[in-house]
Amino acid sequence: MTLMLLDSASLWYRAYYGMPDTLTAPDGMPVHAIRGYLDMTSRLIGMYKPNRIVACIEGDWRPSWRVDLFPDYKANRLDVEGEEEEPETLTAQIPILLDLLDLFGIPLVGVDDYEADDVMATFAVREKGPIRIVTGDRDLFQLVDDKQDIKVVYLAKGVSQHDLVDHAWVTNKYLIPGDRYALFAIFRGDPSDGLPGVKGIGEKGAAIIANNAADVDEAIAKAKAVDSPFAPALSKKILEGLDYLKIAPTLVHCARDVSIPSMEIAMPTKPKDLSEIYKFQEKYGLGASVDKMIAALGW
Repeated sequence: MTLMLLDSASLWYRAYYGMPDTLTAPDGMPVHAIRGYLDMTSRLIGMYKPNRIVACIEGDWRPSWRVDLFPDYKANRLDVEGEEEEPETLTAQIPILLDLLDLFGIPLVGVDDYEADDVMATFAVREKGPIRIVTGDRDLFQLVDDKQDIKVVYLAKGVSQHDLVDHAWVTNKYLIPGDRYALFAIFRGDPSDGLPGVKGIGEKGAAIIANNAADVDEAIAKAKAVDSPFAPALSKKILEGLDYLKIAPTLVHCARDVSIPSMEIAMPTKPKDLSEIYKFQEKYGLGASVDKMIAALGW
């Protein structure tokens, strides 16, 4: 009973920048993000044959509780008006895509003041595996769990060459225990989210810490220890970063207790009438992308 969780914003950004903007509706409006999202989703459904599916969206891409802790959280993505920087031609496509997913009967879930990552993490905790999390965002490697059969379908190289991330993949990529990606990310930082990490500790230092400690408290304790496994310079950097380390776990760890409404997350069943979908297809010039989705759903 495989559950597929779609990190929708990650998918439509990848589609927007990866598909030609010459794909347009009859009125000239670009629809490449919509078509790319549908194309990727239909291919992945064909590959993984999920029994359940949820398209997860942002309730808030900068939750107030994260910004209150760290005002610079994702501030690097703000425009001059304090809103998320997003191409206008993408912004116009998103409501249309969401309406189409609704017509297809694919559950859409976003919760106020939480990111899509938090929603996916909560599903991962409350639902039984296998679970496949579709994203281009490495933040979600923290959800990988071999025992629960939770893997990340990582799209950094595209659908055709995507990686299926498990603990062994994380270990091979970062040279750390596969279940310690979040700890590694806390110390290393993440410039894309405006998170600096602990000053002076890059990827190598973060890997050393993750190999010698299971969590932040243990890392701090070992940095203070007389027989510390860390070099004195690394211990000094850890201890100089205590203020940041008080808040970093909350910033980096996905929330896993989001209040998600009860809903049916089975694969959508074929409606008696596909005419509304076909009208949408024609109105926006979505062509084969809609046909592929219909085929992937077995309709």
